[in-house]
Amino acid sequence: PLASLVRRRGCALSRTSWKRRLQSERCNQTGLRLFSVTCSLSGMGPPPRKEKKRIEIPGLEPITYADRMHFVPGLAKPQMPKWERGWHDPFHALGVKHEEMALYKEKPCYMFHQRTKILGGEKQALWLTKSKLIEGLPEQVIHLAEDPLNQIENQDDQVQKAISHARFWVTTQTEPTRDRFWKDLQLAYLNLLQEESLCFQEIFSLSSIEHKNLYLIFRKESDIFQVRGINGLLLNSMNPLIAVASKEEVQATETHVLETFSPISPKIDLQVTNVYEERNDTGFREGYPYPHAHTLYITDSYDANSKFKPEHLRAKMMMFAFGNALVRAKLLYGEQPKVLENPVVVQCVATDGRTFQFMVLQLNTTDLDSSEGIKNLIWMDQDQLLYDTAVCVPIIKKKVVQVPAGFSGYQPETFKKFLALYLHGAV
Repeated sequence: PLASLVRRRGCALSRTSWKRRLQSERCNQTGLRLFSVTCSLSGMGPPPRKEKKRIEIPGLEPITYADRMHFVPGLAKPQMPKWERGWHDPFHALGVKHEEMALYKEKPCYMFHQRTKILGGEKQALWLTKSKLIEGLPEQVIHLAEDPLNQIENQDDQVQKAISHARFWVTTQTEPTRDRFWKDLQLAYLNLLQEESLCFQEIFSLSSIEHKNLYLIFRKESDIFQVRGINGLLLNSMNPLIAVASKEEVQATETHVLETFSPISPKIDLQVTNVYEERNDTGFREGYPYPHAHTLYITDSYDANSKFKPEHLRAKMMMFAFGNALVRAKLLYGEQPKVLENPVVVQCVATDGRTFQFMVLQLNTTDLDSSEGIKNLIWMDQDQLLYDTAVCVPIIKKKVVQVPAGFSGYQPETFKKFLALYLHGAV
């Protein structure tokens, strides 16, 4: 029994060491930070083969087994000419090397896209966008949320009906999937907000677009950064939003010191690439009647592997709202870094169907190379629950109903803020 136990332990140790070795090889291959064996083994291919270096001695010709047409121990492997297929096979075509591409550049670019989860979270996003964070929403938005004249008729009843429809009645299954009810809930909210267009003429100047691509490139401390990818649902307007902060508040940001997180690099978790194009693109053609970004709506991923934590989701909100604001400012005021006389304001709302994150960004400067001078401003109201629980089947433990079926704990203040951001600029 002791010998068998030793053998079993030896097998377990060897299996564990093999997994750790495979994990380290795959981490080195992809450049990702994987903190568990299970994570590194799932969804990743085998490591590439390491080619042996061919040793060539001047004046000596290696003896190969090319004439024998089979492997012979002790003889060198022949170097055969590359076989050409004679026609283009798209399934077996070799890609062009990065160094041979037309857009290849020696200086790398650090990319932030829609699936990026940066380690520093909000602090790292604030450093990248050169922004100062203010807790809560601006006073103008708070006044809109508290004004009873800006509410929809039977607002609470209609919102609760929308929640019940998205969580319980939208499918014939026992429980709808996350990707289904999140999208339905967001569309239901926007349909309720469109009813306000009968009261405010400025809302007729709004238009929504989904799956818009953003392409922004900027420099900060001698490094090149890029924000690109699919936004989400973007609400556009004919006229830009008015600046939220006064000139005195903007001037006071000059003394604000950006927080650093040394020894961690602020470029951690950003995708590094040497193939990129130095251009800025809003995703709209010239002459589009709704060129100004009003509010960006982001829904958290329903996939468990790509689901964002709250701090990562807020960082994504900052980066994409900043990208829409900066690319618009460069089109209006040029590429030269400067302090903007008329700041660009972009709003953002992120949700997973239950918890909401509200944000307002005011771009005051396009001079991002240095951490000194005027800073941008970000107002953030985080982790606002619309309701506590919503279950299709009651949760019962020890014959006691812990959570009844249906949804409970509705909080109307959260939807008022959602409505206030939609009405901001129209009232």
